[in-house]
Amino acid sequence: MSYSAPSQITQRQLAYFEGKHVLIAGELIDDFPFELAKHCESTSIFTTNYSYYKQFAEHDSIHCYFGSELTETTNADMILLYWPKAKAEAEYLLTMLLAKLGKSTEIVVVGENRSGVKSIEKMFADFGPINKFDSARRCSFYWGQCTEEAPTFNQQDWFKEYQVEFENHTIEVRSLPGVFSHGEFDKGSELLLQTLPALRGHVLDFGCGAGVIGSVMKTINPKIHLDMVDISALAIASSIETLKANNLEGCVFASDVYSDTKENYQFIVSNPPFHAGLKTHYSSTEELLEKAPQNLTHEGQLILVANSFLQYPPIIEKAFGECLTLAKNNKFKIYSAQK
Repeated sequence: MSYSAPSQITQRQLAYFEGKHVLIAGELIDDFPFELAKHCESTSIFTTNYSYYKQFAEHDSIHCYFGSELTETTNADMILLYWPKAKAEAEYLLTMLLAKLGKSTEIVVVGENRSGVKSIEKMFADFGPINKFDSARRCSFYWGQCTEEAPTFNQQDWFKEYQVEFENHTIEVRSLPGVFSHGEFDKGSELLLQTLPALRGHVLDFGCGAGVIGSVMKTINPKIHLDMVDISALAIASSIETLKANNLEGCVFASDVYSDTKENYQFIVSNPPFHAGLKTHYSSTEELLEKAPQNLTHEGQLILVANSFLQYPPIIEKAFGECLTLAKNNKFKIYSAQK
């Protein structure tokens, strides 16, 4: 089994976990929890990633929680935090989990050095001591313990609020840390919205993030039936809050590409992700494009924005027979295809 670099450095330090009830959280991407479970009293996972949750949900040996906040009761006395790409998300997870588990909780933090994992030294200072105990494969391994009472966690305090102006409409956006375009209006999304035709029927917003695209589409096309999906529980929570803030209706839910969606969409609209953690990752978008025809109605349309360097047109052409470029600027292109 090939593990990620953070898991490999953790594997070197299994003695830290002996006799512990370990709760794993953060940017975990491999099957290392199964290995860890052999060396500790119990292992559970809290993940905001729906795809990762689905991988572990079927295994009885490891309990897996999915959501934007851990609300279930757990007997964990140690956190293993895989440092996420966004520092703000790390702080969110750390604060939320320590508030849940309480004083005396031990913590191990692992991550690639380029991800900014060193920030844990300052971030954890108010909770207790933490020190680096290992470095390998350009990763660091920290161990610490919460010796102070953690403050009460209220998720509402973590939403960043900002406004998006589009065609004389003002959209109130509420976004949690770790969500794409957190706190700002992404230029690719703006070009996509400027290019969209009038929408009708059942519309899917794939990779909804904080809900900007879906909210604008619903504001301009109030009669559409809107589904908004994302793999991230933080995005789902953000989109729900954004719709609520604008008195809009839509169905927001987690889906690993089309795993939980309906079929027969008139439009699939997306600013799809192409990063997973610190690495460029295209597989979910490729699946989005390849399977789009079978999820569209007759003459249904796929419209997406992408960075100009991404080679999506050949995939779209293979799936649909043709790929049109509706608009472009020096960074983004808008692609479209019709069933």
